[in-house]
Amino acid sequence: MIPSLFLAHGSPALAIQDTKYTAFLRELGQQWKPKAIVIFTAHWESEVLTLTSTDGAYETIYDFYGFPDELYQITYPAKGSAGLASRLEGMFREKGIETGTDSGRGLDHGSWTLLYKMFPEADIPVIQLSVNPHLPPENQILIGEALRGLGEEDILVIGSGVTVHNLRMVNWGQEEPEPWAVEFDDWLIERTLTRDTDSLVRYETLAPHSRMAVPRAEHFVPFFLALGSGQEEAAPRVIYRDYEFGTLSYLCLQF
Repeated sequence: MIPSLFLAHGSPALAIQDTKYTAFLRELGQQWKPKAIVIFTAHWESEVLTLTSTDGAYETIYDFYGFPDELYQITYPAKGSAGLASRLEGMFREKGIETGTDSGRGLDHGSWTLLYKMFPEADIPVIQLSVNPHLPPENQILIGEALRGLGEEDILVIGSGVTVHNLRMVNWGQEEPEPWAVEFDDWLIERTLTRDTDSLVRYETLAPHSRMAVPRAEHFVPFFLALGSGQEEAAPRVIYRDYEFGTLSYLCLQF
């Protein structure tokens, strides 16, 4: 049995960093040997839910600029699984969710930077899925619920995003987190651990500092996708929490 995870992908530089967070990711990856990985990434947006569908090795996408040359030399040549992608499409169809496939897209940094730390051998099939930040949270949870039960087959579902993600508010070099960022995550954690879904889906109006924490929803909706795909009987858990640059959250949860 493998739980669903919401993981913060933070800065692309984590792929070349040696920090408390990268150590956590390495240790997390050693807990399981998934048969496959299904990952929703905040860096692939589409109106229709889209899945990668290939049996070949993925291209590594460097969808960022201004970082050390070392980062652009890293590759993560994991392979896909057209068969699993087709099966996932069927699971979504059963719930009335429209899907599409993309046979040429590589892994963006919302996926490969995390997986490079967790499963460095790149020997586990990966299916990457897009997000639609314009759908309401209730719909995001339903998309996740369509995949519920994959953990019982040792298939790992990951929502890759960030809870507090406002690049205009980052303070380079600041070590202590801003109180407003902490307050938003505190609110989110309390409602998550008590399974107060009614409040969670109304975070925009109920959560403190929601407009600063989530100026745009693309990095936040993977939280709802992971929440929906988790084990219904399992108690959600905070598995990591830290901040970078004052406001960038590295909150991670297990469902």
